[in-house]
Amino acid sequence: MVLKKKKDIDVGRIVLDDHKLVSLRCIATGEENSLAILLLECAELTDGIQQLHLLKKIGSLLRKLDRDSVHNSQIDSCLEILVGIYWGLESKSPLKRATASALSSIPEDLKEEVVSCLINCLRKELVTVDKSRVRKVIDSIASCMENFSLGEKCMQCLYLEVLQFLHMALVDFKLQNKNLGGQHILQNKLMHDSLLTLKASMVLVQKVQEKIHGIFCQKAEPPLWEAMCGLLTCFIEILLDGDFLQTVQSTAGMAALLFIKTIVDCDELLPKLVHDLLFKSTRRVHDVPGWLIQSCGGIYNAAPPDDAVLFLSQGTLAMLDWGSGRMRDSGEQLLLDILTFLLSLNTRLKESSMAMSVSRILSLWTISALDGLHSDSCSQYLKNSLSGNSEAIQELLEYVWTHWDHPLDAVRHQTKTVFKNILKIHQKTIDGSCGMTDPFFLNMTQNLLGLEWHIKGKYVSLSCLVEYLGTDHILTVDDSIPKQVLGVMLEQSLATYASDLLEKMFVSHKNQLMSSSQSNNWIKQWHETWVSPFLTTLCEEKPSQTIYIIDYYLPKLLKCNPDSLAYMIKELQSSDKASNTGPFSSRGALGALMTCLRAARAQGLWSTAERFAWDQLVPVGLMKQALVHKHEQVRLDALGLVCETHRSTEALSQQEIALIKFFLPYNLNSQSPAMRQQIVWLMRKLFCRLRDSSQVLYKQIQIVHRQKSTQCEEKPNEQTPEIQLQRYKDFMVWVCDRLFQALFPGAAFASKFIVLSLLGIIAEVFENLEGQTYRVMQMTDVLQPAYANALLGCLNSTFEELKLLAYDLLKKLPATVLGLQENERLQTLLQTALDLSTSTKPYDCITASYLLALLLQQEGLLPALHACSLKQQTIGYQFDDLSKVDGKRPADTEILETNILAVIKCLLNCLSDEIRQAERSLVHTAASNPLYGRVHCIIGTLQQLSLKSVSKLADWKEIVAELISMAYHLSAVVSPICQSSSPEGLIPMDTDLETAENLHKIITEIKPRDTNDYFAQAKLLKSDEDRDSSKNLCEDCRPAETLSMTMTDQTGQSCQVTAQMVLVCCWRSMKEISLLLGLLCQNLPLQSAPGSKDGLLTFHQIGEIGEYFKFQLLQSRHRGAFELAYVGFVKLTEMLTSCNNRDLQKLPQRWLEEVLQEIKSSVPASKLCATRRSAGIPFYIQALVSSEPKGSNLGLLKLTMKELISLAIPLAKCQDDHTTIPQVHALNILRALFRDTKLGENVIPYVADGIQAAILGFTSPVWAVRNSSTLLFSALITRIFGVKRGKDENSKKNRMTGREFFTRFPTLHSFLLKQLETVANTMDSHSGVLKLHPSLFLLLLVLGRLYPSPMDGTYSALSLAPFVPFIIRCGHSPVHRSREMAACALVPFVAVDHILPMAQSLLEDLPAPTDPCIRQNHIHGTLLQALHLLRSYFESKQRTNSSLHQELHDIIDCTRAKIWLATRQNPCLLTRATFLDIIGILCHHLDQSKTTDAKIRSFWQTTHHIILASELFTDGQKFSAVPGLIQWQESITKLTLSVLTVSVSLQPMSLAPDTIHELASRAAEIQPSLLLSHLLHSEFLEVRLLTLETVLLWLEETDSNQVRETNGNVLFLLSGVEDILKKLAVQEKHPECLAKVLKILCHLDIERLFPWIVNTSVMSEGQLLKWILSIAETTKNSIEMQSVTLTLASKLAIHLVLKKQEKSLDSISQDLRQWVHLVAQSCGVEQQTEIRLTAAKVLIDAVPSLLANKQLYLDLLDTLTLWRCIFTLLQDEEQVVRDKTTDIIQMIPPFLKAYKEDDILFSVVNPSLAMDLGLGVLCELLEIWSQTSLGIVALIEWMLGEDDMEGETANENLGEYDLLFEKGEINLWAEKITFANLLLKHLLALVSQSRVFPDKESELCRLTTMAADQAQRVARLLKGLPPAPEFSRTADYTRLNIQKVRLLNIAQLLRPFGLGAVIARHF
Repeated sequence: MVLKKKKDIDVGRIVLDDHKLVSLRCIATGEENSLAILLLECAELTDGIQQLHLLKKIGSLLRKLDRDSVHNSQIDSCLEILVGIYWGLESKSPLKRATASALSSIPEDLKEEVVSCLINCLRKELVTVDKSRVRKVIDSIASCMENFSLGEKCMQCLYLEVLQFLHMALVDFKLQNKNLGGQHILQNKLMHDSLLTLKASMVLVQKVQEKIHGIFCQKAEPPLWEAMCGLLTCFIEILLDGDFLQTVQSTAGMAALLFIKTIVDCDELLPKLVHDLLFKSTRRVHDVPGWLIQSCGGIYNAAPPDDAVLFLSQGTLAMLDWGSGRMRDSGEQLLLDILTFLLSLNTRLKESSMAMSVSRILSLWTISALDGLHSDSCSQYLKNSLSGNSEAIQELLEYVWTHWDHPLDAVRHQTKTVFKNILKIHQKTIDGSCGMTDPFFLNMTQNLLGLEWHIKGKYVSLSCLVEYLGTDHILTVDDSIPKQVLGVMLEQSLATYASDLLEKMFVSHKNQLMSSSQSNNWIKQWHETWVSPFLTTLCEEKPSQTIYIIDYYLPKLLKCNPDSLAYMIKELQSSDKASNTGPFSSRGALGALMTCLRAARAQGLWSTAERFAWDQLVPVGLMKQALVHKHEQVRLDALGLVCETHRSTEALSQQEIALIKFFLPYNLNSQSPAMRQQIVWLMRKLFCRLRDSSQVLYKQIQIVHRQKSTQCEEKPNEQTPEIQLQRYKDFMVWVCDRLFQALFPGAAFASKFIVLSLLGIIAEVFENLEGQTYRVMQMTDVLQPAYANALLGCLNSTFEELKLLAYDLLKKLPATVLGLQENERLQTLLQTALDLSTSTKPYDCITASYLLALLLQQEGLLPALHACSLKQQTIGYQFDDLSKVDGKRPADTEILETNILAVIKCLLNCLSDEIRQAERSLVHTAASNPLYGRVHCIIGTLQQLSLKSVSKLADWKEIVAELISMAYHLSAVVSPICQSSSPEGLIPMDTDLETAENLHKIITEIKPRDTNDYFAQAKLLKSDEDRDSSKNLCEDCRPAETLSMTMTDQTGQSCQVTAQMVLVCCWRSMKEISLLLGLLCQNLPLQSAPGSKDGLLTFHQIGEIGEYFKFQLLQSRHRGAFELAYVGFVKLTEMLTSCNNRDLQKLPQRWLEEVLQEIKSSVPASKLCATRRSAGIPFYIQALVSSEPKGSNLGLLKLTMKELISLAIPLAKCQDDHTTIPQVHALNILRALFRDTKLGENVIPYVADGIQAAILGFTSPVWAVRNSSTLLFSALITRIFGVKRGKDENSKKNRMTGREFFTRFPTLHSFLLKQLETVANTMDSHSGVLKLHPSLFLLLLVLGRLYPSPMDGTYSALSLAPFVPFIIRCGHSPVHRSREMAACALVPFVAVDHILPMAQSLLEDLPAPTDPCIRQNHIHGTLLQALHLLRSYFESKQRTNSSLHQELHDIIDCTRAKIWLATRQNPCLLTRATFLDIIGILCHHLDQSKTTDAKIRSFWQTTHHIILASELFTDGQKFSAVPGLIQWQESITKLTLSVLTVSVSLQPMSLAPDTIHELASRAAEIQPSLLLSHLLHSEFLEVRLLTLETVLLWLEETDSNQVRETNGNVLFLLSGVEDILKKLAVQEKHPECLAKVLKILCHLDIERLFPWIVNTSVMSEGQLLKWILSIAETTKNSIEMQSVTLTLASKLAIHLVLKKQEKSLDSISQDLRQWVHLVAQSCGVEQQTEIRLTAAKVLIDAVPSLLANKQLYLDLLDTLTLWRCIFTLLQDEEQVVRDKTTDIIQMIPPFLKAYKEDDILFSVVNPSLAMDLGLGVLCELLEIWSQTSLGIVALIEWMLGEDDMEGETANENLGEYDLLFEKGEINLWAEKITFANLLLKHLLALVSQSRVFPDKESELCRLTTMAADQAQRVARLLKGLPPAPEFSRTADYTRLNIQKVRLLNIAQLLRPFGLGAVIARHF
């Protein structure tokens, strides 16, 4: 039972006129429930629902009428009245349907009379109707034919009159449409009227089709001819009229074909006439009737537009009977010709709506084709024409391939239907033959599986094929499909498609296996195929990547086979998987188990209704581990498992309550927003379940109490409803208390968000709903004053999310709880809100707004406001007249409205004074009381009331006028700053003499340095003495220290002002003004007519507001100002569009035409803001264009795009200075429109023109045009290919096939090809002169996003093949970057199977060394293209291996033939480097493939020779700095290292012994260790660095077991170079190389480093540690060096401690202390994240040996310092650092018990629990080390913390002006009080277990004295804070309260020693 709020339904009401009421009263006599009496009672009711019930009674009464009542005059009158009621009701009203049902239930004898009444009423309507009632009559006609048999009989009798009426209505609608231009609302209404008329005429003709057809077969009456032909004429005219919506035209097309079909009497003639009508056939039918030519003259006399033919084709497919076979050959030919037309039309389409229509009609065509094939008279010609391999179907498949990834969902859906029907059509043409052997199906399967998985259409098509071929057949082709598709499901965009395919496959597979002969063992095979890969993915992949698999795949899998749950649980709880927690990035088996159980429980596969349900499925210990798991997703799944159930009334078990209590404390502070939202969502489910189940339990109690049986006297058990309800109440009280306690001072944002969200949900879920029988709890039951204050304090948060949550909760609480009924409290909060509204901190005014909104509900607000106004000396405002009430307490709404008026008036008066002050000194105002806060509070106040229904109209009109006037006044003051050419640095000159003099000095100083970076920070003016002393200095050499001034405000306090503060004041004021005006336009009622007294907003004010927005948007330069003006202007345009006034509706069009004309005529002197992005002009036009209703014909958009594109692509002969500014504006506006999501697909028809404008604009000599073109091009690339979803540039996620691209934008094919040809021609210049075509980059960027598809047709005119030669020629560019882009662009244009031949062709074109003319740029471009092709081929997963061996040999032959390019014969190092990269790729592939033969061995030998003969390995070769040197060094090094890895990995290769011997002998020449040593000794930095990086990579792979077989190989390689590494560590000067050397040493075994001998010196372990620590001290600027020295020093320190554990550590104690200091330093908040991560890893390694060992090796204070570091890192702001530090819990030795709870061994935990467990472990260790006394003292010092209370008072003016946006070092996660409370918890336990230790009394007394001093100071400072300090002095209030909590904790700790009272007494 779920309680829901009732939804009110408006059913209308029956109203009779006086005459009918009088007649009813006259006949309403006789029996009590007679028909007349019921009718009269129904008419007199005012409630429509009650009338509905009475109508049902009347229907029952009419059904019982007998024959005696048939001719009763009373019954006749009643029926006549009932028919009148039917005609008078609205068509969609439930009352009308009930009336029709009642009339239909009368006996047959009375039906004729009812029909007669209906006819009479309809005739009256048809004859006497006026234009205002046309729509109502049409509605009545339509409703008569909708499930109303009597109405249909009426239509049968009056069909001619109705047809004539509909004809007249359509003609009238067409005339009206011509006069409604720009009136969107009336146009939309007219379109709906026309659509209804068309549908009514179609339904009517279909109802009487046989009658009409019979009449026309004989001799039709002239009126019928006129009506039918007249309507047909109207249909054709609507089709040809572009002003009608496409839905209307589409319906008109179907209606036209219906009428033609109805009139034509010959089935064979009909398709010929239609064919002639559609396609203007040359073989015109000679006997075309004259009526058809006359009615369709618009089509016969001129070529009809494509859309008209399209909709007629739709009508043809929908209305003709294709399955009857009566149309013969002409019908079949018409069907095929329609397909040809539709496919040809598709290539000419531009509008998205037309693309949707074509897809829908093609789907309809496939249905018609199927009908035709099912006909008995289907010809073989049609079957052949529709077979899968026929030309028609192949073209239709081409349509499918190009549209299955269309951006419109509707097109994709219809494409899927088309493909499904194609398969059905082919199946029908082969007469039901087996699809598994049919070549068409087999080829289709192969082609689809050959596509890449990022193509969405692949999944849909494979799903369709599964239905025909079955899953077995597809798995036979590729059995890895389940794993591949599961891998694809990691991406959200593909998850739904992939899951649908998998569902189809595993359902089909299950059915196939069950029906097979081995059906008994099918489940095992099915699980291995579909469940096992899922479990593997779930356990091993990152939790964030498996979300969609869980959401989409798992529920479908369990639905298909619920028994799989048991298999999942068994697999995941198996010993090997359960013990494996998985790597850091995966959820492991435990997380996977929680996921599966959660999904199963949500589907109802199991529940906790049974007492031991949890223990049967999963142990509670595992549940607890999951609830505090490190990974968020595991915790969420465990929580979901507890909270989510199939039934919302399932009771909460005691175990579930205990689990929630365990979960909440450790998960409130979650940094992830997604985690927070999920916790809140799941807890809402739990609370709703608790509420609903409590209703059930309470009802059970009531039933038991009503029963008088012995069962009631039995002893209660634990599961009785009473005990369960009490348990619920106790649980909710605990939850609320725990949540309120979490709102302590300094609580993190995350904690507050979850707490406030949950409290809000509790208040909402447990509110007193209607129909609720039992209420578990009320929020006020647990709300203490401290809790209420904590809630109120949340309003001061800097996060508006928290303000909103707190406000929503506070307004649900009674005023008495918050103390707002007290005048002093109310006045204090009100004064605080007014003060905050003038704060210089922007978030303070938001706090003020929420405070005011909370206080507006209070009855005592007016006196408090009066008192505050007296205090502030607000002049000229009286409150009394607004608070008058007529002798009784006013209603809440009246109080609210009165208070709102008073507050707004007060704020307006204050603001007026401040604006006058700003006019005198804007600088002063910005520093003391910026204006925007007041306006923001006014907006917030207005939002608390529905302004559409105010009662005090006169007061509101006055207020509105004042608000608008104030807005203009304020704007006039601040707008000059926002419209300045440099708003960031402008401080205006003031009229005040002293201020003006000071500012004159500022502006004089800034003149020579007027740059943006100069105004980045506040500076101080030089004094006169400084100026005198610096007169002799050069002006340019003097540093500028100042750009601020000190002023004095009205209170006499000094305040500082900067240019930044002035700017913030101004642009935020502009922002608030715009939002205020937008709010007024959106919410205020508008005048009904000019001059009328109704409404609060006049037409004149609307016009002024529009002009204001126009001025601001077209002239403001500050982005913040015009962006928010856009928001307000959008609200204005939306209001104008939806209003009923014709003049106001036309304003957007007029404004748009004016601004377009102004842009056209723009000159440098124009007032339009001509910045590089046109400032607010694009926003202005964007708001006007997007204001059009969605259902309109988008006239404004079409007008705008036409004008802008013509300006963006000016004619070459017209280009001059006067066209530059309009062109820049046009490009910038186009960019904004293409980016606007509101316009959606409506801008797609203009994308091709936009691309052309961008590419052509990039060739402009004017920088501004090129800049705007680049921005437009970027926006278009995003619009076409989507937002980039990855860093992989070669990924095909944001690409599309060339066929699809050029089908959507056909004009771009010729344009891009022509442009590319022009660019390529500039690359082949033999003059050697640098020629860089500007468009090259843009062209290659576009083309690089296209790729060929195996499904593309070879005969397509839009093929990619013509582009390839030009791209190859672009690779000859003299610009290096151009050559690289050309190489990248070439790859996607070459199909996978053609890559190797293309690469071979490119290599063959390379010159020989003897060629006379060798051009290195050409060689480099060609090599780059070959390199990219080979790289893409070897990385591709779609390549076929049929001829790979031979093609690879050909490539090797070509490479060897041009090998001179890799040797010294080639003087160009850049081309040598590229050729070496090609050799390296081939070597890598040969190594991976493990294949060898004579040619390959020869190739290896050649490679070895190149390496040994290179300059890198020959002495005495010196290089100068020439181009390509670094690239060559890197390439030859990579190749050498690649050969090295092959040389040492020969043995694992499965080769013949002789082959191994031969290769080994070749490799012996290289001597791998010597070669590696040579590389490390190289004088070239790049060589050393790359070698070290590679060695480091080998070691990291070995450590992570990624490449297990290389373990011995790497150690073999490094065995000979360890001494070299030691030498490098001492002698290397380059810091990056040194860092790599030290990293390598960190990976080696520490024992192998000693003895450390370099040259002749020997270094011991202690000396090495000292040396490493010295490096750490001197390299603090390098993050990498800091990390590696910390790691190596820690490794050495631990090694030394363990080595000397039997001896004394005194000799190295100083070094160890220095190491501890280094670790502590590395944990500081000022350190980079990487360093803190390294520190966490170091501490993890130190736990078992140093920190959690039974023996204390280090000094206790040093050990505690390291533990303090752990707790610091567990509270780190970065989640990755916290998560890494939690691994410390896994390293704790098993002898410690503190990290266990109830025999639960916690290991992989979240940071909150890790901190709790860690403190427990530390306290236990202190006891084990016998250091309890010292430890308690040290930990109390931790609690005491640093003394933040320096100074006797907290200074009130702490320079806030300098920190306007400065946030400082803020940790948004750490909670000092949480740590203090945890420390208190464990110290109390430690103190209680320890003995009194007198030896430490002096230390305790010292701590007591320190704490008492701090407590005294904190108490004094708390008392000195102003009223409501949580708002006015938030930082001080929070800091003092945190210290107070710490001190009280210390007092509690010292109480057992008799020392705590002296601290506590201060509080």
